[in-house]
Amino acid sequence: MIRMRVRRLIAAASVAALGLVSVAGCGNSSPDVAAYVGDARYSLERVDEVYDDAQARYGAAVREQATQADATPSPEQLRSKVTRQDVVNLLVSLELGRRVAADKGVQVPDEIRPEQLAEQLQMPATAEYTKLWSEWLDVSTALGGALPPAQLSDDAVLAVYRAIEKTGAIQPGLSVAEVRQAFGEGTFVRQASALSAALTSEAERVGTTINPRFRPIGVPSVVSTGQSLVFYSLPYIDEAGPVTDISTPRAPAGGPSAAPAAG
Repeated sequence: MIRMRVRRLIAAASVAALGLVSVAGCGNSSPDVAAYVGDARYSLERVDEVYDDAQARYGAAVREQATQADATPSPEQLRSKVTRQDVVNLLVSLELGRRVAADKGVQVPDEIRPEQLAEQLQMPATAEYTKLWSEWLDVSTALGGALPPAQLSDDAVLAVYRAIEKTGAIQPGLSVAEVRQAFGEGTFVRQASALSAALTSEAERVGTTINPRFRPIGVPSVVSTGQSLVFYSLPYIDEAGPVTDISTPRAPAGGPSAAPAAG
């Protein structure tokens, strides 16, 4: 029941790439800072705090499960797949998303709880990383419902496909036509492009600088396969990529549940 509710809430929150380079001209280049977003500053220490907390809580959970099974986990099994890049992606996207919501007067409900994501995110609900994900999904879902969908190009569809392909959740080597068929009406990609455009525009408006160590920024993304949730991130895409002009086309016949099937 909880899993179904989460899928309904975040099916439209699959977001396209947020291509950020240094767009602020104010000398924001301290090597101990991961990102500047307007007047917000995210230090490397802050990134390490979230990352280290995630690894520690994940390792503790694995040890507890192993003890109950009378097993000894290997060092590799004690390490989560979460990276510092994942943390920066979340922090920057969440900051920009909050700003877009405030500017557009979009109400962001507090609906998705960390406990609802823990199992499929493979991270304890008590980890700050999981809490950031739940907040981001609230913000991105609210924006996804408020922004007009974008027109799509083949590049847009392929960019989302290739990002999901890297997770192993969809069959590799598909053609554009096959991907479009797998995505159905592609509503989640339309909303993804619109959200990406809004975040990129906000990044330029407030002035955003990303430490070269964390370029390109990717927007944390999730889509339902119908059986599970796939968490992924899209890389930087410039104006020639899948971020298309926002328009107000007729509402597509299919809904966000037209997600790619596991391959």
